[in-house]
Amino acid sequence: MRQFMWVQRSLSLPAKSRGFHLITSQITDAVPEIGTTEVGLLHVFIQHTSASLTINENADPDVRVDFETAMNHAVPESLPYVHTLEGPDDMPAHVKASMMGASVQIPVGGGRLLMGTWQGIYLCEHRDRGGSRRVIVTLMGQAG
Repeated sequence: MRQFMWVQRSLSLPAKSRGFHLITSQITDAVPEIGTTEVGLLHVFIQHTSASLTINENADPDVRVDFETAMNHAVPESLPYVHTLEGPDDMPAHVKASMMGASVQIPVGGGRLLMGTWQGIYLCEHRDRGGSRRVIVTLMGQAG
């Protein structure tokens, strides 16, 4: 008999430098129940307004560099921001986080994430020194 389940975990990610960091293995390690899920959905939500999440190419490290370059071009620190109390990287970080998004959803099946061959989950750190980041990981589905 299949059993419907909900699993929710809070995960603290260590501070990262500004840039795009693969966190797929940290997410899957936090929710070993993925391995017994026949069909489901994994939702990952970041509880911060100056960092974001995305899914993209996980093989070539140049992709991470190009992401950072493109985001800095699209949202430069040189704009005349009004919100500047927390430093020149803060308001651009909020804009970038809104553009990228606070959550990702990944289908789960056969005991694994059903991402494409070259896909991975990224923590997008938009601050020079953002500190540790907290994500809430929720798995819902049918266990075998």
